[in-house]
Amino acid sequence: MELSKAIKPISYFKANAAEIIRELNATHGTMVITQHGEAKAVIQDIEEYERIQETLALLKMISLGQEDLKNDRTIPAEQMIRELNEMIDRDFTQ
Repeated sequence: MELSKAIKPISYFKANAAEIIRELNATHGTMVITQHGEAKAVIQDIEEYERIQETLALLKMISLGQEDLKNDRTIPAEQMIRELNEMIDRDFTQ
């Protein structure tokens, strides 16, 4: 759905909710709902919402990793692999 077609007043949404939801599900789209000419809400297909949440989580992890690198909070890869293997061994031998 083109952005220009994805901005609708709340009255349109109320009158066409089922159709809008079907279209959003089919296109994995997003719609901006306006009230008195101002953007007030966004409605999204659930798969698109989940995709965006996963992307944000990955970006947060990258940001945290860059911060750790900047502040010299790192360990050598060999140490990390050894620690991961120890955790796996503990989890599967209990």
